[in-house]
Amino acid sequence: METNNKEIKRRSTFSLLFYINRTKVRKDGTCKLLCKVSIDTKSAPININAFVDPSLWNPETKRANGRSENARTVNLAIEKLTEKITGHYRHIRKSLGFVTAELVKNAVEGIGQKPFTLLALFREHNEEFRKRVGVDRKEETYESYENSYNILASFVKKRKEKEDVALRSLDREFYDDFEIFLRTDREMKPKTVHEHLYRLKKMTKRAVSQGTLRRDPYGKLHPELPRRKSRHLKLEDLKKLMETPVDKPNLQRVRDWFLFATFTGLSYADLKRLSEKDITQSDDGTYWIHIRRQKTETPSAIRLLNVPLQIIEKYRHERKSDRIFNLYCRGYLIKLTRELGRTYGFDMTFHCSRHITFSYSLKTRDLQRLSA
Repeated sequence: METNNKEIKRRSTFSLLFYINRTKVRKDGTCKLLCKVSIDTKSAPININAFVDPSLWNPETKRANGRSENARTVNLAIEKLTEKITGHYRHIRKSLGFVTAELVKNAVEGIGQKPFTLLALFREHNEEFRKRVGVDRKEETYESYENSYNILASFVKKRKEKEDVALRSLDREFYDDFEIFLRTDREMKPKTVHEHLYRLKKMTKRAVSQGTLRRDPYGKLHPELPRRKSRHLKLEDLKKLMETPVDKPNLQRVRDWFLFATFTGLSYADLKRLSEKDITQSDDGTYWIHIRRQKTETPSAIRLLNVPLQIIEKYRHERKSDRIFNLYCRGYLIKLTRELGRTYGFDMTFHCSRHITFSYSLKTRDLQRLSA
């Protein structure tokens, strides 16, 4: 049945066909009513739970003849499905700017429906990622995606004054505005900006793969990754961190966690999962960390010097489980580490705690006391 909607005809070829298969007759003598939606050159079958007496079916009108109960039931089902299909067609075309037979079929049958907006798509991605944590995905990576989502949502609300944006509305202006937002409002460094832009690009690529975008608006954009600067921590900077206290409790925690990572060489991921069972005492009274590195899966044995032991005791009362520290989420920790660096007067990233230019064995004699 060809729709009479002039607007639909102008935009694409849209038609519905209702028919029956007379070769497959049920025991009660009826045939199943079938439906096919065609858009441009593609078509897709749509399930309809209706059965018709083949003697009543009129292949020209695509309706059942007469006023019998079976005829009325079948014709009513056709009218309702026609209205439903046409409604989904218009909604998808308006939301995406294009429509396919498969998209209409999925919408009508309620299967495989994909988000038409950016933040909804991002939430779907993160939920799928969360379910794979502990299988083939890591908790820390999931948290970083959640952080990216929150930042993007903040941008959409603050700069675009919306709760979400349609995927089909994404253009170069949106991309550039988001980059400026990251650099100015969030004061992010180039590498962090690159990470968030990469995740925005990942969402548009996902939209193309699932059919909600025909073309990736950012497919040809490749933001240049900034050249890495030296991230080594100088001995005088380490002394300053240890000898100069900070007033804010959250900054004090970050400073102490940073120092613990400096004296043990543990990454954020390893530090976050460090627990009591990973710490043992040897026969000579020294304490050791025995842990398998998350990134490389290699075992490590790390001696605990006085400073990290002091830090462990300092935060023992804050434990909520067997984990040694209640670390902040990665995004908040990055923000506080940057603030801590400004407080002490030098650039800091949590990662640089693992890059030092001195030897523990030669120069730790004057680094055994930690300020409060």
